[in-house]
Amino acid sequence: MKIVITASECVPFVKTGGLADVAGALAKILKKEGHKVVVFLPKYKKVDAKTYALKTVYQDLQVPVGEKIEKANIQVSTKVEGIPVYFIDNPGYFDRDELYRTANGDYEDNGERFIFFSHAVLEALKAIDFQPDIIHAHDWQVGMVPTYLKTSYKYDAFFAKTATVFTIHNLAYQGSYPREAMFLTGVSVEEFTPEKLEFYGNMCILKGGIVYSDIVTTVSKKYAQEILTPEFGRGLDGVLLNRQADLYGIINGIDYDEWDPKTDKFVPVNYDLKTIAKKEEGKKLFLESCKLPYNSKTPVIGIVSRLDPQKGFDILGEAMNELMKLDFQFVLLGKGDADLQGLFTTIGRKYPKKTFINIGFDNKVAHQIYAGCDMFLMPSYFEPCGLGQLISLKYGTVPIVHETGGLADTIKEFSSSTGKGNGISFKDYNASSLIQAVKRALALYQKKADWNKVVANGLKSDFSWEKVIPEYIDLYKKAAAKKENS
Repeated sequence: MKIVITASECVPFVKTGGLADVAGALAKILKKEGHKVVVFLPKYKKVDAKTYALKTVYQDLQVPVGEKIEKANIQVSTKVEGIPVYFIDNPGYFDRDELYRTANGDYEDNGERFIFFSHAVLEALKAIDFQPDIIHAHDWQVGMVPTYLKTSYKYDAFFAKTATVFTIHNLAYQGSYPREAMFLTGVSVEEFTPEKLEFYGNMCILKGGIVYSDIVTTVSKKYAQEILTPEFGRGLDGVLLNRQADLYGIINGIDYDEWDPKTDKFVPVNYDLKTIAKKEEGKKLFLESCKLPYNSKTPVIGIVSRLDPQKGFDILGEAMNELMKLDFQFVLLGKGDADLQGLFTTIGRKYPKKTFINIGFDNKVAHQIYAGCDMFLMPSYFEPCGLGQLISLKYGTVPIVHETGGLADTIKEFSSSTGKGNGISFKDYNASSLIQAVKRALALYQKKADWNKVVANGLKSDFSWEKVIPEYIDLYKKAAAKKENS
């Protein structure tokens, strides 16, 4: 099949979260499976043209945005796995220090930026003459792609056989803008109805992706169920219920070429299940880099995350003073919400001998946290899939998670009586339950036979893309068949 992957970010070019990992890994494994794959991304300031040997293949692509015509160059890189990655280069929209926002909030023109990008992807496909069987669009930023194909491009012969799969990575981010945004799209105002693009008086780009795509997916089976409810549906549960027959949950895979402690170039000591004892040596070196004291009896709990209330930092902040009375060290890498950045910076200053707080993102440090910690904390209020817990399993770092979404699908409480389970899980979302879960993890750590068992269970887990890619191929075929019969 000829497949287009389009998203607002993709490793290794640009990343703020798990979406980038999924887009990159999916393209890579689809190519390995023999499909012809291309990727489309915005050309952000962060994408270095020299590093990725970008070449301009088309100049002055004309893209309507409301009453004006925006121009863009199409650049391509084939430096990663030989996959053509096309960049839509419009400095006015994308030559900025960040992708979506600063610490003070979203860019005010995000709606226009990604309406332009979605429209540009379709025009660029025609310009480079790549006629896809499937366009797989990820999250609201490209929700206009399936919308355009069922509206403005409905009778465009170039896309007559092109089906769409739309993946929701996080329903909380919806791309909802005032009704006037309709005029930027060029889509008929007849589509601005409660059944289509209208959402509480606004135009919702994510809703368009859900309504107009042939197949809708999300990134775990549990989350696919949760978003059909008012609690997690974010106002779109009714829309999703209408698409329930075409809604599928597929747990994300992990790229073990990047995430493997046996070969990881970023960690000071490599290890695997057979040499797991070496993990302790790496932990000691990691703590030295954090300027924290090492004690073989004291476990280290780590977090690598966007700082957002969704990720459970509200209850974690509430619990921290109580948690700091317990015998463990705490390491955090992340950035995001300005208030949360301030909160955890303060916690770091208050407990300098027990914590290492790194506000920002550093890929090398992220790898070292997965390898150098004993436990990995994910107390998310909701978590569509979660990659952190899957990575931590591979590194023999025991996850402590809130039982929701993909965390519930992948992490099961360890039982000393059966020897089964790969982590610690708590059901009720509050600070007290989080504290109790940490206490259970610390107690388990002191029982070395049980601890070694739960670590081994995690290391034996297989969440590779090779296991899940057949599910995507099956959905691509269903989308193509649906398109053919429509």
